Amino acid sequence: MTEMKKNEFRPNDYVVYPAHGVGQIVSIEKQEIAGLQLELFVISFEKDKMTLRVPTNKATEVGMRSLSSPDVVSKAMTTLKGKAKVKRAMWSRRAQEYEQKINSGDLIAIAEVVRDLHRNDDQREQSYSERQLYEAALERLTREVAAVSGGDEVAAAKQVDDVLVSRAAA
Repeated sequence: MTEMKKNEFRPNDYVVYPAHGVGQIVSIEKQEIAGLQLELFVISFEKDKMTLRVPTNKATEVGMRSLSSPDVVSKAMTTLKGKAKVKRAMWSRRAQEYEQKINSGDLIAIAEVVRDLHRNDDQREQSYSERQLYEAALERLTREVAAVSGGDEVAAAKQVDDVLVSRAAA
């Protein structure tokens, strides 16, 4: 049973790491850390020029997961089409919730943030922090949509944008 868990992810697999989004497992290496032999996934986040090492036995515990299924991607797209749900709470509180959703690694939760923070040209300006959260969520969503559909980020960005624009027109 534990053996199966360990080999759930393989080199070249694309995975989602909650705090960083989509990365690719480059290799699995063994390292001695504080006298312990550890097996680590080496994950590359190409766009962020970052490499992360995650102990293989902690991967699922930290929320690392495989890419979403096309089914989950279409649910995320449906979520984008929905009406923005903005709570009346103070911005700092809402910002915290948005941040948690983005870092949850849950594609549907990320789509909710994009939906709730998306602005049409005729709507009021976004504050700097709103814009930052919106862009972070949009980038996570787009990267995963791209990875699921074969890696074209430009096409994925257009797909997401088309949904947001069509929602605005409705």
